[in-house]
Amino acid sequence: VQLQASGGGLVQAGGSLKLSCTASGRTFSSYATGWFRQAPGKEREFVAGITRSGGGRLHADSVKGRFTISRDNAKKTVYLQMNSLKPEDTAVYYCAADPRIITSSMSRSGEYDYWGQGTLVTVSS
Repeated sequence: VQLQASGGGLVQAGGSLKLSCTASGRTFSSYATGWFRQAPGKEREFVAGITRSGGGRLHADSVKGRFTISRDNAKKTVYLQMNSLKPEDTAVYYCAADPRIITSSMSRSGEYDYWGQGTLVTVSS
């Protein structure tokens, strides 16, 4: 499966953005999907994940209540709605997918075999 992340941009603190991760290739509904981010000089960190059906979701504590992951398997797309953005949310955001991921492994980047190219989110103060 190939993944294409989009939707990043420059936004003021307190604003919102919606990222999209669109897949091509094999049946996307067979893949759990996650969003990760990497800020300059920092390690990649888990942001949110969603199971294949969309029935299970996990959000990092740092974004809980502000970000929401969702998916539309008919459109082969996973979304990350980001509200109340903070300057510390500035990073390159990556989507990743893997058919073996379950909720307990969702936050581990090493468990994902397929990655998109990343989209830059910049939050100004």
